[in-house]
Amino acid sequence: MAMLKLSSLGLVLMFAYTQTVSAEILPSSPQPLAVVSALQQPAEDVQQQQKAKQWVHQVANNVSAIRYIDKLAQLYHAIGYIPLWQDTFAAAEFEEQLRLLAQSGVGTDYARRYALLQQFKNSNDWRQYDLLATDSLLAYMSYIESLPEFGRGWLFGVGIEPRLPAPSATGVERLLSAVEVDRLRFFVTGLKPADDRYTQIQLAINQLEQAASQRWPGFYQQGIIRLGTRLKNPDGLITTLENLGDLQDYEAEQLREAEIRTYNIDLANAIKSFQQRHGLKVDGTIGPKTRYWLAMPVKERIRILALNAQRLRLWPADHPSVLIVNIPGYELSLWLDNKHVLDSKVIVGKPSRRTPLMTSKVASVVFNPYWNVPVSIMRKDILPKARYDRGYLYRNDFAVIRSWTSSEQIPIHTIDWRIVNAKAFPYRLRQKPGKKNALGRFKFNIPNDNSIYLHDTPAKSLFNKDERAFSSGCVRVEQADILAMILLNYSGVTEQRVNELKARTKTKTVGLNNQVKVHVIYQTAWVDNQGLVNFRDDVYSYDRISEMSQKEEKLTIIYHE
Repeated sequence: MAMLKLSSLGLVLMFAYTQTVSAEILPSSPQPLAVVSALQQPAEDVQQQQKAKQWVHQVANNVSAIRYIDKLAQLYHAIGYIPLWQDTFAAAEFEEQLRLLAQSGVGTDYARRYALLQQFKNSNDWRQYDLLATDSLLAYMSYIESLPEFGRGWLFGVGIEPRLPAPSATGVERLLSAVEVDRLRFFVTGLKPADDRYTQIQLAINQLEQAASQRWPGFYQQGIIRLGTRLKNPDGLITTLENLGDLQDYEAEQLREAEIRTYNIDLANAIKSFQQRHGLKVDGTIGPKTRYWLAMPVKERIRILALNAQRLRLWPADHPSVLIVNIPGYELSLWLDNKHVLDSKVIVGKPSRRTPLMTSKVASVVFNPYWNVPVSIMRKDILPKARYDRGYLYRNDFAVIRSWTSSEQIPIHTIDWRIVNAKAFPYRLRQKPGKKNALGRFKFNIPNDNSIYLHDTPAKSLFNKDERAFSSGCVRVEQADILAMILLNYSGVTEQRVNELKARTKTKTVGLNNQVKVHVIYQTAWVDNQGLVNFRDDVYSYDRISEMSQKEEKLTIIYHE
């Protein structure tokens, strides 16, 4: 990473510029101790503020990226019109954070700002560099402040609004206070997530960029490639696997020296490593899905990593007691008292019925639950089957109930299915507990507005699939029985009592005293505990960012405490 070098000549030019501006344009500078009060009393001298704004306009010299004129005038007036970015470490740290946001592709404004900063730096135009860097810092602060409210749209297919409002007065005051005591570098460092995973992604991007600067011939060969298959471009496959870290440098060199022409066991083992990191079937065979990931351009890999680095701002950085479901990873992880206690495969909503991003808590565990069929599933899935198969409801233990406010059962044989209209069906459906129940033996209530919950399932074979987006929105848990035991034990319910409840056939709801927080997240790239970069398929197409003004479909967002 190139470090900003504000040379003494550059500083002289900056100072010389401010001193040669006419008295009509350049206002008098306040004392350093007046930094915060100058911001808190912006109306103390309208004439001085107007002159400060004129100064900003003249330094900016029609740079279109400059946006927060009023805030810049207040800031530079408060610090006496000296360069803000004299600390090269602070400037370098900010450039790196801005670059990572620009690489994510969530907004063209940040990429344009970063490119202009590099242009000014390379041309030694420190006056415009300093002003644009400060304006960009304000835009970056506004982005961070707005993420809690808008981030679950911006970072999942919508894109950032091109023109954000200025950051809060409190945020700017904190910036001024940091500048006053010469702690800008610490202020800037504090803007990135306090999460080691963010730093790991930064390092992974740097490694990819370094590899991309070297020879990368690429690899693409149609058909299924198995052991013994002749390779049209063996060096392309070797170099791709080497650049991505699935072949060590010495291993790649040995394969080149051997002048291999067929797909051998060494390449197959490297492909297995590659498949493992991409959530693919680990069989060492290069089929369509493995070929797709091998052919992915390095710039796209960098963009996906950078996008997921921004998403880390939305998820918990530590794990005291939390249950995390990563939708594209098809996995659940549970931490209790900072200890990792469970991993489980999960099944999530299909693309047409997406599992929403949400935050909630596990409120209770239900043994042998009834399934009150949601209206959408009843109309789209079950009633069409019941019309053409009169025994379907009987065989699958469904009961027809009068309404959502009544428990009266309607005899199934009294319904004239020839005239049933799924959209106008006046009743609801409920499935009895048992082996055929869609919720299995356990249901985990997590209060939210979309009636989403975690549950067991009788369809265990689906967990053997590599891609598991099959549900209608709820999350099916492979290790549901173990999860129930752990959560109940954590709330003081003994193992003996849990086993007693499991042995019964009646429905029983047990509330949890220690309600573990639940985060349903969407992370398509990360660095694992072994330092390996992982990618997953973008099952809901949230990685495909478009400008907010062009986006018609809005992301379902739920936030429940």
